[in-house]
Amino acid sequence: MDTLRDGARALGLELDESQVARLTAHLDLMDEWGQRMNLTAIRERGQQLTKHVLDSLSVRPYLRGERIADVGSGAGFPGIPLAVVEPARHFTLIESTGKKCRFLEHLRDALGLGNVEVVQARAESYKPEVRYDTVIARAVGPLAELVRYAGPLLAGHGRLLAMKGRYPEDELAAKLNGWKVAAVHRLTVPGLEEERHLVELVRSHAKHGSQDPSA
Repeated sequence: MDTLRDGARALGLELDESQVARLTAHLDLMDEWGQRMNLTAIRERGQQLTKHVLDSLSVRPYLRGERIADVGSGAGFPGIPLAVVEPARHFTLIESTGKKCRFLEHLRDALGLGNVEVVQARAESYKPEVRYDTVIARAVGPLAELVRYAGPLLAGHGRLLAMKGRYPEDELAAKLNGWKVAAVHRLTVPGLEEERHLVELVRSHAKHGSQDPSA
């Protein structure tokens, strides 16, 4: 698993044996369940490690607080890899499709992740008892839609993180209705030549940082 270890190291993470085993078991179970349901179009293990696992881990420095929600978790990215390397944080995986939720529950139990909760719900209809410090979403639609249905899940000064490929110029130009862009971070995913960006959003009344000049 040199690809995984070296890639994680490039992201500032030293994985222990247990973490490596859990991250690879995630992919094994995804492949197994993927024979019965559509979890990923990526079948080659090297690409899975790069485009799923390392891609997920690349956003770790931008997490805020202890309560993290992964909206539209699907096959468990980015929530599961982040939960593996951040055991002190609590992760809620929000997924509307029942079959995918059953996979996520099986995955959580098989990996022994006590810091992971699975919720079957659409983000816009989910009402958590305690709102989240960070809400993250990977490839789940335009920013204007994301703030509408995922924004209410956030605590007052929370961060909404949208994982994107190319710099989303058109989306950033759209009206965000009570939200603003705190920063756009250009991500470097080890082994991946494609562009990756992370858009960090806050409520308009919240203090924000500066735009990432590398984006």
